[in-house]
Amino acid sequence: MKDISGTGLSIIVKASNTFPQGILCTSFPDDTDPLDFPEVTITEYGMGLNGDLITWTSPQPLPFSLSLIPGTEEEIAMAFLFEANRVAKGKKSAKDEITIVVNYPDGTIKTLRPGRIVSGQTGKGIASGGRTKTPTYGFVFENKV
Repeated sequence: MKDISGTGLSIIVKASNTFPQGILCTSFPDDTDPLDFPEVTITEYGMGLNGDLITWTSPQPLPFSLSLIPGTEEEIAMAFLFEANRVAKGKKSAKDEITIVVNYPDGTIKTLRPGRIVSGQTGKGIASGGRTKTPTYGFVFENKV
């Protein structure tokens, strides 16, 4: 029998300038996927004039998303990281290089690097049911090991 439980997941987010010591994330929500690796296309294809299959590959960035329970210590830190890297008029970016270490319950460890934070919420959303919306932070990486 194979146990595929996700209980016990932990993620460390290190940001070169803002949080070099890392943020330990363990407060995962119940209303959205806490951790997601969206699908990535690694091979493109076409057909030659005479029906020959042609394929080619090129490097692709690795997208990653992390959702946290609103208002927890790690979510507040992640919001700070997002804001530190956001550019605006008269505001400089921290230009953090991100490393993420995912510790799965089965003992598997995956490290993603180098990367950048690319998306997040600019404020606290409220759902129509009265609940604070769960914030999701998006990242992109060059590679994983």
